[in-house]
Amino acid sequence: MGESVLTAGFAPADGALACEGVPLETIARDVGTPVFIYSAGAIRDAYTRLDRALAPVPHRLHYSVKANANVAVLALLRSLGAGVDIVSGGELYRATLAGLTGADIVFSGVGKTERELREALAAGILLFNVESEGELRLLDRVAGDIRVTAPVALRVNPEVSVDTPHHYTRTGERGDKFGVPYPDALAVAQLALTLPHTRLLGLDMHIGSQVSSVEPYRDGMLRLLELADDLRAAGAQDLRYLDIGGGLGVTYDTEDPIDLDEYAATVLPHAAASGLKLLVEPGRYLVGNAGVLLTRVLYRKEGGGREFVITDAGMNDLLRPSHYNAYHRIDAVRPRGGRTQADIVGPVCESGDFFALAREIDDVRPGDLLAIRSAGAYGFAMSSNYNARPRAAEVLVDGERFAEITAREQYEDLVRHETAHPTWRNA
Repeated sequence: MGESVLTAGFAPADGALACEGVPLETIARDVGTPVFIYSAGAIRDAYTRLDRALAPVPHRLHYSVKANANVAVLALLRSLGAGVDIVSGGELYRATLAGLTGADIVFSGVGKTERELREALAAGILLFNVESEGELRLLDRVAGDIRVTAPVALRVNPEVSVDTPHHYTRTGERGDKFGVPYPDALAVAQLALTLPHTRLLGLDMHIGSQVSSVEPYRDGMLRLLELADDLRAAGAQDLRYLDIGGGLGVTYDTEDPIDLDEYAATVLPHAAASGLKLLVEPGRYLVGNAGVLLTRVLYRKEGGGREFVITDAGMNDLLRPSHYNAYHRIDAVRPRGGRTQADIVGPVCESGDFFALAREIDDVRPGDLLAIRSAGAYGFAMSSNYNARPRAAEVLVDGERFAEITAREQYEDLVRHETAHPTWRNA
C-alpha cells in the first residue's frame, strides 16, 4: 500500500524516472532545476478515492489551500468538484483567480484581520470557521457595517489526543492555539445565536496533520455532536454543516497512509446520524504524493568521515526536512547501479540545509538528477528567498504533456518591491 501510493504518478520508463508520460529529464532540460513537478493524474486519483469513500452521506471536499496554493492546482481541483478551505486573504484571491466562487469557500485561521473579514464577506463565502469569541464579535460588527449576515461555523478544539510525526502538526489537543477550547464552546456558540449579524450554521474541528489513525476523528466528532445536541436543545435551528477538517496521513517512506475504508466506517455513521452535511478539508492527502522536487547534483565531497552530495536545491526550496525533521525518499532519476551512503545537502549557508543525513542512495555524480519524493504539499508553499535565492519553477504534468505553471523567479524579482533610495518621512 505505502509503496504504490508513494510512487503514484511517477515510475521508471526506459531506465529513467518519468511523471506519467513525461521523462523528468525532459522537464529538467526544458525548465531547469530545481523544479517542483506535479502529476495531475495522481491528484485526480486521490480526490476520487476520498470522494467515493464518503459518497454514502451528503458531503463536499474543501481542499486546504495552504498545502499547495498554485492557481493551476486549484483550478484542477475545482474541475473535480472541490471547494476550498483558506486561511488568508491572499488564499481567497488565489481561489477566485482559479474560478472558485464564494459558495465554494470556507475561511479558517486564528488571526483573521478586519480587512480579510470584509473581503470574505464581500465574496459571499460559505462559512467563516470562527476560532475565538473576539473574532466572533469583530465579524458581527464588520458584517453589520456592510449590512450583511455572516455565516459562521464554530471551530472547536475538541481536546483529543492525536499522534502525529511532529508536535507542530497537532492542532486539536488541549492548550493548542487553534479553535475555541471545548469547555468554552457552548457559551461562544450561544453568543453567536444572539448576535444580530451572525448566523450559526455549523460546527468545525481540525485535529492535526499527517494523522494515520481514525480514533481521534471519532472522538472529536462525538464531542462536536454532543455540542450540536446541546445547541439544538437551546433553540439552534439553522445548523447545516459538520466540518471535521483534514489531516489525513500520506506515505513518505514505507508506512501505510490512513486506511480510507476504516476512516469512512468511522466517520459516516456519525455524519449520517447528525443530519448535517459533512465537510472535509484534505490538503496533503490530495497533493503530497503527487509531487516531486527535481534537483541536480552539483558536487560530491568528503569531510570529517562523511560523504556529501551537494544539490542545486536547498532548504529554502523544501523546508520540511530541516523544520520538521521530515523524511523524504530520494531517488536518482537515472540510476547508475552503485550505492553509497551520504548526506544530501543544499547550497544554503546553514548547517540545517539538508534533505537527508547518512542516507543510502544511488552513487550519483555531478550533473545527475535526483527526485525528492512526496514534495507536492508544503514544498513550494513554504519556500522562501533565503540567501537571495530565486524560488523554483513549478510544472504540471497531465498524461503526455506538461506545462510550466510557475515561472522560475529571476534576480530582479528578488528586489521588485525594494529601493536603495527610500523616500524619508518625518515623525
